[in-house]
Amino acid sequence: MTNALDQLTQQLLDAARKAGADGADALAVDGTSVSIDVLHGKLEHAERSEGIDIGLRVLVGKRQACVSASDISAQTIETMAERAVTMAREAPEDAHIALASPDMLARDWDLAALELQDPTPEPDPADLERDAAKAEAAALAVKGVSQVSSSSAGYGRHQFHLATSTGFSGGYGRTHRAISTVAITGEGASMERDYAGEMRTFQCDLPSAHEVGTKAGDRTVARAGARKPPTGAFPVLYDERISSSLIGHLLSAVNGAMIARGSSWLRDALGEQVLPDGIDLIEDPHRPRISGSRPFDGEGLATQMRKIIDGGTLTGWTLDIATAGKLGLRSTANASRGTSAPPSPSISNVTLTQGDLSRDDLIKQMGTGLLVTSMIGSTINPTTGDYSRGASGFWVENGQIAYPVNECTIAGNLRDMLRRIIPANDAEAHLSRMVPSLLVEGMTIAGD
Repeated sequence: MTNALDQLTQQLLDAARKAGADGADALAVDGTSVSIDVLHGKLEHAERSEGIDIGLRVLVGKRQACVSASDISAQTIETMAERAVTMAREAPEDAHIALASPDMLARDWDLAALELQDPTPEPDPADLERDAAKAEAAALAVKGVSQVSSSSAGYGRHQFHLATSTGFSGGYGRTHRAISTVAITGEGASMERDYAGEMRTFQCDLPSAHEVGTKAGDRTVARAGARKPPTGAFPVLYDERISSSLIGHLLSAVNGAMIARGSSWLRDALGEQVLPDGIDLIEDPHRPRISGSRPFDGEGLATQMRKIIDGGTLTGWTLDIATAGKLGLRSTANASRGTSAPPSPSISNVTLTQGDLSRDDLIKQMGTGLLVTSMIGSTINPTTGDYSRGASGFWVENGQIAYPVNECTIAGNLRDMLRRIIPANDAEAHLSRMVPSLLVEGMTIAGD
């Protein structure tokens, strides 16, 4: 690469200063991704993308503007800066936009400890094709699988560098390797499908293609003959595969942007109990080999561990500099940004306190109810927390799985639901969101 990313960001800052900006920050991203799809044992699709994207945010007084490009020539950088300053001068004022001051900036971090980038060479496309084919073959080998609709393997490597006119300059790399398979059982109107997918930062941590394909096949065959469940009020057990979506609604509700707008169902809940006693929700951006880990945020502030929920009680909001200013608080170093937009608050890795019981134990405990393994669509009222989602999974009777179900809706209110969760002990340690299966009593199920 002709221009190192740190040099590119410095060029952008110099151009912004020359164009008349009072302050600026710049982001440069160098990325490579490869994706291979196999169908019927043969190569179906192969895609490779490489490129550098650059983004510049300029501040003129209390106005800001963002521009981005994929051309890194000196002429383009100069034009970007001029256009950004012109745009900023016409933008509305925002009293809370600001760059991080020098005393706020991250100074030291240990990239080696985070292990964000696999040092092994990029896999050959033939190796990815072989993995996708093995996963497809393993799924087809499961008795009852009628076809595989897709089987893929992929790899990505990205390098980031952020610099600000207040003195920050830092970057890091990130890699991932993935395999996924979607299998089908039955024919025509009786078709059911399910999938398995795995992704890891380090290639050596990735499960084998045979494991992924077999899991997809087993999950699919278990869904054969699915029908609608009964309608009524029953307990619902969110399988570990989808339980993080429930916690995701909570994380959205404590996002500072939602709080500043007054549009969150948790806007008045600071210091109140929102989860059961003894349950913590902890953000830790420094977990090694995890996709959400990062040494600093999108504004150059040092990331750190924090308890979002402490013993069931909500302790604070997720903030970047601008949203913190609107709320009269300090940033929690949760700014996230791309090349074409200003920073906004975003969560990295989170871990929910696990329980003592397994998922099977919770199935026995629930008696009669619904085990949800996949969901489609959603109707979530962000202001009231009213919740409704399409679901499929398995009907449970007398503490045992009775039959697969589909085409049903589960509904409730998030504030009430989260106060009643009972966590299992099956959270996956490699995921950015470590959330176990969650049992929620007394939800409304609409089926037959």
